[in-house]
Amino acid sequence: MRLELSHFRQAETEFSRQFEPAAFVGGDDEYRVVAPVALGMTIHKDKDRFRMVGSVQTVLELGCSRCLELFSMPVDRTFDLRYVPATTGTPAADGDDGDDDTEVGADDASMTVYRDEQVDLIELLCEQFYLALPMKPLCRPDCKGICPECGSHRNQAPCGCQPHWEDPRMAGLKTLMTNRKHDDA
Repeated sequence: MRLELSHFRQAETEFSRQFEPAAFVGGDDEYRVVAPVALGMTIHKDKDRFRMVGSVQTVLELGCSRCLELFSMPVDRTFDLRYVPATTGTPAADGDDGDDDTEVGADDASMTVYRDEQVDLIELLCEQFYLALPMKPLCRPDCKGICPECGSHRNQAPCGCQPHWEDPRMAGLKTLMTNRKHDDA
């Protein structure tokens, strides 16, 4: 869904919308939207620049990085984004070919460009979902994962495996130590 910026004439406008999970189908496999998405924001207008301050709430379904089971993660995220037109500071405005986007510096991490007086709300929401994802999604903090030996799900039942792993980088040192023990004997 596209937000038509030309419809906003006031300096400050309240905007809210609810999206069904079906609007996010076909995205990435990292997560799946499983509950309606509530978007609420205040749109601040300053000539051709816009600032959107708001929040998004929904529930995402993720795969646990240890046991691979699916679990639900609630999302309640706030954002503060600035939008400038694509022609501001682009080479097209200076007479170049216009293939490059506006250069965004390190101080402008919350700044984005818009084209044709529109902002893609689905793209905005997906960006917020990605920012809400944990680095290592876990179904629960004490998830035991899958046994590397037998493949059983250790959260459901303990396995009798005694996994023994040796660092292959230490193999040379181990043989040296073994040989030394034999030489000392």
